[in-house]
Amino acid sequence: MSDNTKGILWALFAAALFSVVIAMAKVAVVQYHVLQILFFRQIVVFLSSLPEITKSFPESLKTQRPGIHAARLIGAFTALSCGIWAVAVLPLTTATTLAFAQVFFVAVLALVILKEPVGPHRIGAVVVGFIGVIVVMRPGVDGLIDINALIPLLGAAGAAVAVTAVRKLSQTETTATLLVYQSVFVGALAGIPLIWLWVTPDIFGWFFLVAMGVLATLGQWVGVHALRMGEASVVGNMEYSKLIYATVLGYLLFSELPDGYTILGACIIIGSSIYIFWREQVKRSA
Repeated sequence: MSDNTKGILWALFAAALFSVVIAMAKVAVVQYHVLQILFFRQIVVFLSSLPEITKSFPESLKTQRPGIHAARLIGAFTALSCGIWAVAVLPLTTATTLAFAQVFFVAVLALVILKEPVGPHRIGAVVVGFIGVIVVMRPGVDGLIDINALIPLLGAAGAAVAVTAVRKLSQTETTATLLVYQSVFVGALAGIPLIWLWVTPDIFGWFFLVAMGVLATLGQWVGVHALRMGEASVVGNMEYSKLIYATVLGYLLFSELPDGYTILGACIIIGSSIYIFWREQVKRSA
């Protein structure tokens, strides 16, 4: 197999792992607070990152850009917590589809913050993508929308802020620094409120929450491996396989079926995003 084919297969595996984790979160959030679920996830991420962190500790705590780190941490915390919160109040397929709005927020931030050139093709694709988001949000005849649909959009905006911040930080910061800041400080943001929100799990609950953290961490490592194997523009498109996984899991576990608005909006969002990737390939080839 070619490297791109291997990358695609690894990316499909990563998407499957993340989809299973988000389905598990929909089950867990019935009993545990969103922040408690996130806290367990960050503990596992921290433990898996310890070998990398200890290699350069305490130098890994030193940074030249504390402000950008703060923006990244707030964005990551918002993305992760809203991702869990969204599946608690929305069908899996709908929450997954609206989370794809991250692509368009990143395009806007790349123009405003990173000063990356954004031509009319990308601007047009971003506008079309937002039309798809509006379709999924199913505005009613009275002009109102489901307020819960704003939760995954807020998470997508947070993820875009985190991605943009990492692009800036990667120019000056080491991988160990990026790992230690996210694993420690996002865990702290989630952990401090647990003084009031903690629910002691039973034996099955402990296993379930830890398993979610392990699968989420494994998904991150598999996703990184996929990007090492194949081209980012090729591997990145596999992110949309989450929609298929979410539809299947939603039907099997929660008897959910996507409606016409979700299907139509998903087609518009995915089509516009694929167009952005295709244009990047054309520009790179030129």
